[in-house]
Amino acid sequence: MNRTYIIAEAGVNHNGSVELAVELIDAAVEAGADAVKFQTFKPELLVSAFAGKADYQKKLTDSEESQLDMLRKLQLPEESYPKLLERCRARGIHFLSTPFDLDSLSLLTETYDIPTIKLPSGEITNPLLLYRTARTGKPIILSTGMSTLGEIETALSVIAFGYVAADEKPSRDKILRAYASEAGQRALRDNVTLLHCTTEYPAPLDEVNLNVMDTLKRAFNLKVGYSDHTQGIAIPVAAAAKGAAVIEKHFTLDRGMPGPDHQASLEPMELKQMVSAIRDVEKALGNPIKHPTASEINNKLVVRKSLVAIRAIRKGEPFSEENLAIKRPGTGRSPMEYWEMLGQPADRDYERDEPVQ
Repeated sequence: MNRTYIIAEAGVNHNGSVELAVELIDAAVEAGADAVKFQTFKPELLVSAFAGKADYQKKLTDSEESQLDMLRKLQLPEESYPKLLERCRARGIHFLSTPFDLDSLSLLTETYDIPTIKLPSGEITNPLLLYRTARTGKPIILSTGMSTLGEIETALSVIAFGYVAADEKPSRDKILRAYASEAGQRALRDNVTLLHCTTEYPAPLDEVNLNVMDTLKRAFNLKVGYSDHTQGIAIPVAAAAKGAAVIEKHFTLDRGMPGPDHQASLEPMELKQMVSAIRDVEKALGNPIKHPTASEINNKLVVRKSLVAIRAIRKGEPFSEENLAIKRPGTGRSPMEYWEMLGQPADRDYERDEPVQ
């Protein structure tokens, strides 16, 4: 049975508070998630002073505030990471964080040696971050929101080059050759998981397009998962049923808290319900071999039917449509032999409703 790796996306729902970040870790543990994920960025390296906000951010935060000022409030201080990492170790949950700039990538991979790097949809056209992440040699989970297949392929080409190139200077030709090479494809298969994603908060159901997961599998032959921004838990559970290797879902301690991502997030009990439902789906998927299960075998004799005498039959009397019928239980001769039995002499006396042996 393939186990879905469930990432509880805390993101910036700590509102810059280390204490809230710790509470989010604890809530993710209680929900049964495999990992809790934050976001690591230096606001000045992520956005310019003139960057505007997305519409959903304007609705949920001060519309006059710049994106840069908003992010400054949502940044986790660097000195908080040892405390958060230790909390995750103590509680038995994986710590993940998404880097949005090269300094943040260095902090996560060099200072704290985070084993897996999750790259967000917005960075899929950032070749420097893609390349430098691959150069660490660490596995990459890459969200593909807002992307075309061509953009995903280009990003994977850069990643493949980062994995297999030594200290060569990147060039378009070398990147394409790396992607086309056996070593490059093997590095991608061994290290990269693509997440289908619809980058809207909350994502409209008619724009989710879960079938894209199948397209990504066919196009790139990589592990595929789903990063969910819909309301509720139905869609990520459906994605798990489609075989998602990874499910990522935003959560918060309270949807009523101020901040850009709280309203599109699950609260702790909902997160727990989602994890439980996904685990149930995993059990239910089982294996592709069709055969009677252990519990079915117990019911088989009760609910299937046998050939039975519908009136008393004397030994030697031919079986006929007038004395032979098909009834429960399934302890006698198979009903599939009905026509074969017609005209055959009874091997002994049978009472009414007695199974024919």
